Amino acid sequence: MRNYIYLIFSGLLILSCTDSNKESNAITSELKKENQVESSQGLDLLQKHCYICHSPESSSHDEIIAPPMAAIKMRYKMSYENEQEFVDAIVAWTMNPIEENALMRGAIDRFKVMPKQLFDKNEMRQLAIYMYQNDLSEPTWFAAHQKEMHANGGKRRQGMP
Repeated sequence: MRNYIYLIFSGLLILSCTDSNKESNAITSELKKENQVESSQGLDLLQKHCYICHSPESSSHDEIIAPPMAAIKMRYKMSYENEQEFVDAIVAWTMNPIEENALMRGAIDRFKVMPKQLFDKNEMRQLAIYMYQNDLSEPTWFAAHQKEMHANGGKRRQGMP
């Protein structure tokens, strides 16, 4: 009788673990779906709000009217250690772009301060999360430009704007 009780108890324990794993897998699957939707929304927002001026399709550095988003991401990741700080900084800048808070001094010198836009803060947060977590499209000339202009650890060459 005692063995029979242990057998039933063991069977119930195994079944509960299996159900728990199914539940855990279902939660993981839902989170992945949510992240894919958020990622898709982040890309849509980037294309809608940013690529108008920060186009990854520009054919030369002389053609652009604002720095590429890949350059912005690179610069902000140099200054902010983790995703939360990065996201907060991008959101703060997009909600209130003022020269005193600019990280990209060369871009300010060349293009001036980004005009203030009427962005939704939650959308900017989604956009910034997308930027942090994903590779961004780069113009074809971008890698060569980075190498030429920022070869000394991210600092501009002497005498260059």
